Amino acid sequence: MAAIEQGAPLAYSVKEACRVSSIGRTALYQHIAAGRLEARKLGRRTLIPADSLRSLLEGRHDDA
Repeated sequence: MAAIEQGAPLAYSVKEACRVSSIGRTALYQHIAAGRLEARKLGRRTLIPADSLRSLLEGRHDDA
């Protein structure tokens, strides 16, 4: 597991993930459905792990 940067978020809400990545909400959910982006439910919230979002943006997914 990669070292966690001081103050860096571990996960983003869907709204935050869209904002920091400039990916639209629909596209974000398409990446989740295709298995290119992880999403975790915590109660009613959907959280996107920061490392999964980073991997998608860096092109480390086969289908991206």
